[in-house]
Amino acid sequence: MKEAIIAKAYANSIFELGLQNKIDVTAEFTTLTEVINSSNDLETVLFLDVFTIEEKQAVITDVLAKLDLSPLVKNSVLFLMQEQRIGLLPMVYKNMVVKDDHEKGFLRGVIEGSGDSIDPEFETHIKSYLKNKLGLEAKLTYEKNKDLTAGYRVTVDDLQLDATLDNQFDKLKSEILNS
Repeated sequence: MKEAIIAKAYANSIFELGLQNKIDVTAEFTTLTEVINSSNDLETVLFLDVFTIEEKQAVITDVLAKLDLSPLVKNSVLFLMQEQRIGLLPMVYKNMVVKDDHEKGFLRGVIEGSGDSIDPEFETHIKSYLKNKLGLEAKLTYEKNKDLTAGYRVTVDDLQLDATLDNQFDKLKSEILNS
């Protein structure tokens, strides 16, 4: 929990500095994250405690130079490294994407269901509901979840709407057992 709070604070600070300096830090962090995720060796060097801080800094400095990122992003990553908090980088990035989405007026979310695709009418209805409830457009992706019997589960930020048959059975079971 503490790490999540720290990561969010870093993300907010870096994002706000990016806005002030007219730098799309989210796009730059996306580029960096894609490079890191594409190399198991780079992930190993950065996130495992097998290597010294100096070795990690040498590697990340070379990577940052080749990516031609802004000094703000380079210094932010090096600061995380220096403070021995580079392990927070994925959470910082995730928080930054959420903040960027909110700044642009939308939220990302997932609809889970048991079928191969979603009923378009339901998707339209849920987007309208979320727009009215949260005041932001929802960009939703659909994922088939083999563990669901029927219905849909929608997750947007920390809001979850569970209209699955499994959830209804769990509620009924709880009601029967607690009465």
